[in-house]
Amino acid sequence: MILAVYKPKGPSSNRVLTEIKKITGIKKIGHAGTLDPLAEGILVIGLGRESTKKLNVEVKKEKEYIAEIKLGVESETDDEEGEKIIHQVNKEPDIRIIKKIIKKFIGEIEQIPPFYSAIKINGQEAYKRIRRGEKIIMKPRKIIIKDIKILKYKWPILKIKVVTGPGAYIRSLARDIGNQLKVSGYLFSLIRTRVGEYKIDRAIKINEINNIIKK
Repeated sequence: MILAVYKPKGPSSNRVLTEIKKITGIKKIGHAGTLDPLAEGILVIGLGRESTKKLNVEVKKEKEYIAEIKLGVESETDDEEGEKIIHQVNKEPDIRIIKKIIKKFIGEIEQIPPFYSAIKINGQEAYKRIRRGEKIIMKPRKIIIKDIKILKYKWPILKIKVVTGPGAYIRSLARDIGNQLKVSGYLFSLIRTRVGEYKIDRAIKINEINNIIKK
């Protein structure tokens, strides 16, 4: 069985899997695409060995996000968790400039993932190496941003809706938009609203899973 589960802000994706294992008693469980602890929204879950095998198809599907970017501030982790550096901004970018910059990110682009990410470098997650004080080189990767729409802008918060292909980091997108605007920026909040055909309005809560399984 494959389910779209709502992950709240706070727990990691793996913590959610652990909770579901306790609730259902099913040992083999996986997910199709991590959500950072500070993000919320859809987590596509496979219950049982046969379902987890199908997750490699789900992870490649189109994803949709609602993101808030805080401009004028740089974050070590590219999100709310990291240590911040406030930049002096003499002129706030107007909406016309923002629209022009955002167009540059639509299509196939090269993106450098966040240093604090689960991407493995020589067999170990990048964030673990950084926390040990190691210096790492994060190589750019080709990803696809299918669409970006501005939902609201009131300095310093830019709210956008983003549709991506697999492998895109919204944290990196927030950072890069801020850099292109020459004011810096980081991902202030994130909601994943869709993965393929799974939509957030139909996602179930973790404590509802047993009821779904019994039907």
